[in-house]
Amino acid sequence: MSYEVRTVENGDNPFPRRLEKIKPRVDKLYYKGAFDEKLFENCLAVVGTRRITEYGRNITKRLVHEVAGAGVTIVSGFMFGVDAESRRASLEVGGRTIAVMPCGIDLITPAYQEELYYEILENNGCVLSELDGDSPPAKWTLARRNRIVAGLSQATLIIEGGERSGTLITAEFAKKYGSELLAVPGPITSNMAAAPNKLIKEGARVVTCSRDILEAFNMKEVELPSIGGEVNEGLLGKVINLLRREPLGIDDIIRKVKVSSSELNIILSEMELAGNIKEKSGKYYAM
Repeated sequence: MSYEVRTVENGDNPFPRRLEKIKPRVDKLYYKGAFDEKLFENCLAVVGTRRITEYGRNITKRLVHEVAGAGVTIVSGFMFGVDAESRRASLEVGGRTIAVMPCGIDLITPAYQEELYYEILENNGCVLSELDGDSPPAKWTLARRNRIVAGLSQATLIIEGGERSGTLITAEFAKKYGSELLAVPGPITSNMAAAPNKLIKEGARVVTCSRDILEAFNMKEVELPSIGGEVNEGLLGKVINLLRREPLGIDDIIRKVKVSSSELNIILSEMELAGNIKEKSGKYYAM
């Protein structure tokens, strides 16, 4: 499947207004897919590490589900980690997303995300780049890409990132361009919490729920899509509610809900098949 490459120049209609004055100047954009005024109306940049943790994965999915489901366009790069998780979460609820590429518009990189690339286009989203053809990404193109991610967005959400992460580069662009900076606090024991925790100390808005994000768009009262609150379905409900508080191993779950290991194994298998939980390194995580 192919999509036609189109171009739009700074000053043209519908060149995104928020990009008109950022520096270094964006002279021209190459794009595929949708490119309409509504797409750029309420944009949230979701930024974070490529080495996403289970905590980061779960937080990204939960927040983006609700925010994208409420009508906010999700803007990100096209790498793995937080970038990929935010796009998938948006697409799962029928949300729109913009992928800003650090390479030529005709190059899909990383190549294994080709299916995700076309899902964005098929779901009324957009892929764009400053570069034409199939030129590969380089260190300098990644930084220039980050300024577009921040520049397009009224608010920028930092999920996870290390102490010297490229995430902080995007955060600096967000401050420079007047994009409201939001950050999800992380465990102080995690290296991947260094960037958001640092930004919170410096004044970024603390995000603990999707309402904190929607407030930046004056959408705090909008009805959120239902993705599950407390579950009250007997033993299954007890297990999922426990795992939403913290990841646990089987022995911990048995001790807390007072159930036999055979019965618990059946429940955990059903929940994994349904996509409600995920097991990693002997612990179960709510999705």
